[in-house]
Amino acid sequence: MTPFLPGEWLPLVFAALMAVAILAYVVLDGFDLGVGILLETAAEEPDRDRMIAAIGPFWDANETWLVLGVGLLLVAFPIAHGMILTALYLPVALMLVALTLRGVAFEFRAKAADKPAKRRWDRWFFAGSLAAALSQGWMLGRYVLGFAQGWAATGFALMAAIGLALAYAFIGACWLVWRTEGALQAHAILWARRALWPVGLGILLVSAVTPLVSARIAARWFDWPEMLLLAPLPLLTVALLAGLYRLLARMPLQGDAWHQAPFWGATGLFVLFFAGLAWSFFPYVVPERLTIWESASAPESLSIILVGALVVLPVILLYTVFAWRVFGGKARDLTYY
Repeated sequence: MTPFLPGEWLPLVFAALMAVAILAYVVLDGFDLGVGILLETAAEEPDRDRMIAAIGPFWDANETWLVLGVGLLLVAFPIAHGMILTALYLPVALMLVALTLRGVAFEFRAKAADKPAKRRWDRWFFAGSLAAALSQGWMLGRYVLGFAQGWAATGFALMAAIGLALAYAFIGACWLVWRTEGALQAHAILWARRALWPVGLGILLVSAVTPLVSARIAARWFDWPEMLLLAPLPLLTVALLAGLYRLLARMPLQGDAWHQAPFWGATGLFVLFFAGLAWSFFPYVVPERLTIWESASAPESLSIILVGALVVLPVILLYTVFAWRVFGGKARDLTYY
């Protein structure tokens, strides 16, 4: 293998770009899906309004990262795209319906004429958020096991679905700790405390099952020196969980100190978990079936697509940063004129 040939390094570049897009989507849309999941736990209408306001300027743009990630999979790895979408056709369809439902509910609740109508749209927003999270978790579970069949694989996919929904609820609660204040912030701290350890348990279970289903992954995890290279990931994960537990137990702090820290800690957990999966499955884009080189488009096509990707990716990134700067600080009333 000659690493300087376009056919060797271009698939690596696109795999990295796709990984960045998917990770950005999981973190960014994860927190607003999490807020949607938590919406039904807020008893008071002002709290629900403020929760929606906390994600209002961000949620629509966050889904752009999903479009980018799937688009890169389609154009750069078309064979893998066909295999993955064929195996996950139903949960993908459910996810798209759920995301559409969220968008409709978000817009219609803003125009609701009375409180009962707004409450109905709140429930639809919650339903769409939960269904999207569960379908994404189900897809993750099916992917980790290489689309295996049987009761064990189904049980693992169900566990992953529930686990990802809890993880989204956790990062959503951490976002509310950052972006809200007063009684709602206190509720968000309580939600984050309750979700933290189920999230840790989910990470542990996925980590325990993954090497059991693949001798190749077990070798990457436990053979020397691979074990030494992987060791920082579980150690950092445990340290982050412990740090988040201590911090959330002490919050709220005087002067709202460290109010951003839980969100960035939750983001760190997502990054570490994603890094572990990437380490486990590389160089496969379809586990145990298809490597990134076997499924990649022709180098000539990838060269042209790369130009477009290097234009689109910075634009999306700059817009995301711009939106965070413009709409930074604590959430205020969300109004439409």
